[in-house]
Amino acid sequence: MQFPSKLIEDAVNAFATLPGIGKKTALRLVMHLLQKDTENTQYFTDAVLKMRTEIQFCKTCHNVSDEALCSICTNTYRDKSVVCIVENFRDIIAIENTRHYNGLYHVLAGLISPMDGIGPDALNILSLEERLKNGEIKEVIMALNPTIDGDTTIFYLSKLMAPYPVKITSIARGIAFGGELEYVDEITLARSIQARLPYENYLSK
Repeated sequence: MQFPSKLIEDAVNAFATLPGIGKKTALRLVMHLLQKDTENTQYFTDAVLKMRTEIQFCKTCHNVSDEALCSICTNTYRDKSVVCIVENFRDIIAIENTRHYNGLYHVLAGLISPMDGIGPDALNILSLEERLKNGEIKEVIMALNPTIDGDTTIFYLSKLMAPYPVKITSIARGIAFGGELEYVDEITLARSIQARLPYENYLSK
C-alpha cells in the first residue's frame, strides 16, 4: 500500500498493530481522525495515553481500576461472601453486563497451561488464598472458560481450596466447551451464573 505521506503511513502502521485491524481499516481510522478537529484528536490520544499510564490493578481482586481498590470491591452493596473466579477483567465485564451477579471477583490473569509453561505461580493464586483465610468467603464460583486449560485450573484450585470451609460451584455448562466468556451472549451467561452447580456435579458431567 502506497501512502502520500510518511506521517500517514506511520499512523496506519500504528493502528494496524491492534488486533483485528488490517491496513485498510487502519487507513479508514486515520482518515477519520484527519477529518476531525485537532481538539478531538487530542482528546482521543490523551485518553489512550492516560489509560495506559495511570491504570491500576485492584490490590484485592486484581481487576483493572482507577484506584488502589476497584469500584466493585469498595461497593458496600455487593455480597462479600461470594467470589467469582475469572481469567481476566474482560470476563468481569461480560458477567456484569448480565446484571445477575452481585458478589465479588478474583482475576487470575491467565490459566494454568503446562503446554505453554504457565504454572500456578504465574497466576494470582496466593492472593486468593489470603482472601480465603479471613473466613468471610462462603462460596467460590468457578467462571473460567470451558477449555482444557480452564478445566485444569479449576481442578487445581478445587484441591487448593479443599481445607477451607467454602462451597465451590461452577457456572452451568450452557456455555459450549472450548468457548470464551467474553463472546457468550448475556442471556446464556446469566443463566449459567444462576444455574451454577456444586463442583462435584461439574466433575461428573
